[in-house]
Amino acid sequence: MASLLLMVVLALSFATQATAADEPDLIFRRSTVFKWMSPNDKLATYGIDDPEVEGVACHFTVPEKGGFKGWMGLAEEVSDISLACRQIGPIRFKDKMGQGDDMFRQRRSLFFKKMQIVRGCDAKRNVLVYMVYSDKLIEGSPKNSTSSVPIMPWGAADAAVQKCGDYIQ
Repeated sequence: MASLLLMVVLALSFATQATAADEPDLIFRRSTVFKWMSPNDKLATYGIDDPEVEGVACHFTVPEKGGFKGWMGLAEEVSDISLACRQIGPIRFKDKMGQGDDMFRQRRSLFFKKMQIVRGCDAKRNVLVYMVYSDKLIEGSPKNSTSSVPIMPWGAADAAVQKCGDYIQ
């Protein structure tokens, strides 16, 4: 019975690894805490394209635990995550989306903790708003970061600026 429960818990934890977007690209890592006999604690910066909105990319920095627990993937990562999103080309919406839909999701501990980047639209200002936070099955963290991307023309050929409010369900 205990092994069946363990298998269900593991299956659920791996299910939370599913992402709304492709895996992010590692840009760089920097050590923050030296560990003598095991990997150092680090800050890692990643880049990811919004899978539903062409022309928007986000970069986020997350702490990565070192030590033997971090090396084995058993350490619970802290919730300090920073986020910056920018327009990198003409913005084109692929489909309708909901306010607060997941743009990216990643497991942050062996069980039940995940980081999420969600997307919304400020229709009045025609601005995409991205927020990153982490949550747990029982309790989340109020730590978060927000970034906004005003939808602007991208060069002379991009005269028809789309309105994000037209693509929210």
